[in-house]
Amino acid sequence: MRDKIKVMTPIVEMDGDEMTRVMWAMIKKRLLLPYLDWKIDYYDLHVKHRDETNDAVTVAAAEAVKRHGVGVKCATITPTPERVREYGLKKPWKSPNATIRAILDGTVFRAPILANNIKPFIRTWRRPIIIGRHAYGDVYDNTEIRVPGGGRAELVFTPADGSPPTRREIHDFQGPGILQAIHNTDASIRSFARACFAYALDRKVDLWFSTKDTISKTYDGRFRAVFDEEYESTWRERFAAAGISYFFTLIDDAVARIVRSEGGILWALKNYDGDVMSDMVASACGSLAMMTSVLVSPDGRFEYEAAHGTVQKHYYKHLKGEETSTNSMALIFAWSGGLRKRGELDGTPEVSAFADLLEEAAIETVESGVMTGDLLAVADPHPHNRRVTTEGFIEAVGEALAAKVASWRGTS
Repeated sequence: MRDKIKVMTPIVEMDGDEMTRVMWAMIKKRLLLPYLDWKIDYYDLHVKHRDETNDAVTVAAAEAVKRHGVGVKCATITPTPERVREYGLKKPWKSPNATIRAILDGTVFRAPILANNIKPFIRTWRRPIIIGRHAYGDVYDNTEIRVPGGGRAELVFTPADGSPPTRREIHDFQGPGILQAIHNTDASIRSFARACFAYALDRKVDLWFSTKDTISKTYDGRFRAVFDEEYESTWRERFAAAGISYFFTLIDDAVARIVRSEGGILWALKNYDGDVMSDMVASACGSLAMMTSVLVSPDGRFEYEAAHGTVQKHYYKHLKGEETSTNSMALIFAWSGGLRKRGELDGTPEVSAFADLLEEAAIETVESGVMTGDLLAVADPHPHNRRVTTEGFIEAVGEALAAKVASWRGTS
């Protein structure tokens, strides 16, 4: 094979946890290292290492993405009390994704990975539904209290200018309960709105935004007001010229409309709503592992990741030496997305072309009938369909990629 493909600027790599960490290493070894001459700025976000560094490694990784412009992240554990005990952690650290998103002030865009032999469960869907998820605030950066008994709870805002505080009663507790406070900022909401309008215009798709401002008149109402202001001031004429539209509806109405639509839209959602609905779209298109995810910051930084979790059950089987059949598509597409963007930013089209070949090899492997168990259960029946192991799927993609790269390099 000829010289490796030169990647000019370092890519920030954020390693992860459990089965996705195992697959991450396989992907690098089989699909990337044989072809790329690159520099990696590596950060280990394994839950134990985050604990050892008091989560400083997560902050450092996010700051590295700000420096280099492109990062690629493996799936990571967000510790629950059970995970704290399992790994002997100091405390249940915040979600690494939430920390990174807050530092980058980004918007998450997620879209399904489509293969011709995996039909969406919703038969009307013919084009991808892209989820635009606000990546700041809400329950991912909340403050919570376990109420031990009777008492009065208040929401209090104390102005910095010394003017009198604003107080609102939350609830007069007669017994034990729970409290949660969430927040957002106008600046973050506006960045979110602008990112969604820009992304929809770039992709030439209609933009839908949905929330529940009839109930949450102040919190959700502010989201709707900012979107409306942005559309009228900046985007209405540009959308009209592109032949696309902006549409707001309540989130319950949006869900009903989505399942009857043909797709081909960008659906903008608040943080929690986007988390839930992106999993719904991915699952309805075949598997949670069939979803791309990219965090885009207002100043043009990009972090690509898998939209799913660490695949805990398969990891426990792996530790026992048992066979697994875990889908690595989203992890592969995280790397291909980061490489494509790195090539675009650096002006190195051969890097972006390699990313295209990697995705083509992965999709064609599935379409040839070679797939992991999650996809085999939903794929169109065919005599050539066969279930392969975790390693077997990555190896099959590797063989397809090698043939594509050989053909490409032979004619370039």
